[in-house]
Amino acid sequence: MSASSRPRAATPVGVPAPAGRSGAAAVPAGGAGGPFVPRLLTVGVIGTGRVGAVLGAALTRAGHRVIAASGVSVAAKARIAELLPAATHLPAAEVARAGVDLLIIAVPDDALAAVVAGLAETGALHPDQLVLHTSGAHGLGVLAPAAAVGARPLAVHPAMTFTGTADDLARLPGISYGVTVPAELRAFAARLVADLGGVPEWVAETDRPLYHAALAHGANHLVTLVNEAMDRLRDAGVATPEKVLAPLLRAALENALRLGDEALTGPVARGDAGTVARHLDRLAATAPESVAGYLALARRTADRAIAAGRLRPVDAVSLLGVLADRQRQSV
Repeated sequence: MSASSRPRAATPVGVPAPAGRSGAAAVPAGGAGGPFVPRLLTVGVIGTGRVGAVLGAALTRAGHRVIAASGVSVAAKARIAELLPAATHLPAAEVARAGVDLLIIAVPDDALAAVVAGLAETGALHPDQLVLHTSGAHGLGVLAPAAAVGARPLAVHPAMTFTGTADDLARLPGISYGVTVPAELRAFAARLVADLGGVPEWVAETDRPLYHAALAHGANHLVTLVNEAMDRLRDAGVATPEKVLAPLLRAALENALRLGDEALTGPVARGDAGTVARHLDRLAATAPESVAGYLALARRTADRAIAAGRLRPVDAVSLLGVLADRQRQSV
């Protein structure tokens, strides 16, 4: 059955139809001459982890209809029940075969290729089906088996951290999505992201790993850094380190986003070699596992401070010497 011949999804009870929608009309997905897809979609979700279940719920809120979802773990099944109550719980291949216009594949990065290949090889996908994955690290290449059987591939990654609960829905409006799609699906992808309340960032196929590295470096490593800082404050006898750090870190993040490298402060940006040496001495005695991370970030901070004109090279000599000496000692 083609996407254009399936029954159109009705807006769920209690969910207002998005402005400007007819609910039944098909629209060109890629502008004039582009492929046609229903204005309101029937959706299947393979992988109801933290991302897939929440995006499915967001699409339901926008007026689309999630009719099938797969999930193996107890937690995944609970998310289907909570966030996608109208969806039938099915094996992954049966979700693809459920006659859905849009198939969302939200599985771990390293599992994605095998899942897509398996669906294509078993005939679970059909021509004109929209097949979308949510991986930031992958682009369209991983969807080649789907495209080979006539499906329409999309890589749409939400730049947000997820808990897998209804609380995530409040965080979606206004976020960016890293989008890589064929030219004929660009208008459709923009419309879909808009339905999710987001803004598309068009990422070239070759730039997907760099795009994802930037997000992981900024968000995932930030979590590690904050927890390291809290651990060291506990070592220093601070009973509630989160209260000490919260206003400082919020101000630092806001300043960095607004001012870039001009937001740098602290001993490295000032070239205070003696202070940094004392930091490293105490870290080595108390938490040697933190020394390598401190050294790497201090050196990178010094490089950026010098490049930005925040630290004069002449004032950086002693600091860089301390960092180099401690790096050699740690090898």
